[in-house]
Amino acid sequence: MPFSSVPTLKTIVTAGLFATTLWNLKFFIHYFEIPAKVPRSTVPLTVLLWDWPSHRTLNLSGDICADLYGIQGCQLTDDRGLFDQADVVVFHHQELQQGRMNFPKERSVPLQKWVWVNLESPTHTRALAGWKDIFNWVMTYRQDSDIFIPYGELMLHSSTSVDIPDKTGLVSWVISNYHHSQKRAQAYKNLSRHLHVDIFGKASKKPLCETCLLATTSQYKFYLAFENSIHQDYITEKLWRNALLAGTVPVVLGPPRTNYEKFIPADSFIHVEDFGSMQELASFIKSMNASRYRQFFEWKKTHKVKLYEDWRERFCTICTRYHTLPKEKLYPDLENWFRT
Repeated sequence: MPFSSVPTLKTIVTAGLFATTLWNLKFFIHYFEIPAKVPRSTVPLTVLLWDWPSHRTLNLSGDICADLYGIQGCQLTDDRGLFDQADVVVFHHQELQQGRMNFPKERSVPLQKWVWVNLESPTHTRALAGWKDIFNWVMTYRQDSDIFIPYGELMLHSSTSVDIPDKTGLVSWVISNYHHSQKRAQAYKNLSRHLHVDIFGKASKKPLCETCLLATTSQYKFYLAFENSIHQDYITEKLWRNALLAGTVPVVLGPPRTNYEKFIPADSFIHVEDFGSMQELASFIKSMNASRYRQFFEWKKTHKVKLYEDWRERFCTICTRYHTLPKEKLYPDLENWFRT
């Protein structure tokens, strides 16, 4: 439920409990719809990865999709020599930005499908112009993608208790790329006038090792899950991993509250736009009692965080969607779609 003004504690508690119940109902309906019958083929689908994202090659030996993710009939390969045999060819945009010299001139067979993949926001995506009538399907963090690949999600999981890590600090933020022109930089600057924030990451010259991140952020009551740019559905690991998985309350800056509520319960996070000023946000955080704080973790009784970090899992999901996607589809102007 979006807030038009700074809410009172009573309003937040009442609205939050109602929103959690409603969100759980919507979540159940969305994830437990009776699936359409998907045609099965005795021949596995072959998905060719034209380039590995960031050129970080992963092991594809064996039946990866079946062995690791329970997805049958799906063969991943990064062997371009199998281009003529591939049912689907996947192109990650970061590598396309480097030029089209190695991009195939045409499909090997008329029925072959080409998929454009990108997890960056439009603000940080270059070289989009000119990709017209080339890609059949898109695979991004946006819900309106043909193949939706979020950074994370909440999965149904029953628990009789709620585990909240011990807290020694109030607010933390892990930031690698800090630019004064970004909205998150301005938000932090204004908030820090009223509230101390412990900062980690390359930008603060306090980098955290991969195994240290969650151990660090979990010690704080709140985490600044500030996105580097504001776009529809652009909700990254800053929320899913750094905050929710760590067991801290996310203070989010990104798309509107209503957009976040499509993914997580209304009372599981704080949105900076819930408040008229950063001073009011700081006062709300500093004055919060233990009972109110625990209510932010009610979602843990019914759900758990699922992260999507392995590109192989993401690519395997193509096979689960393949038979339901329109086979004649082409994006007339990729840039126009992605920047809209």
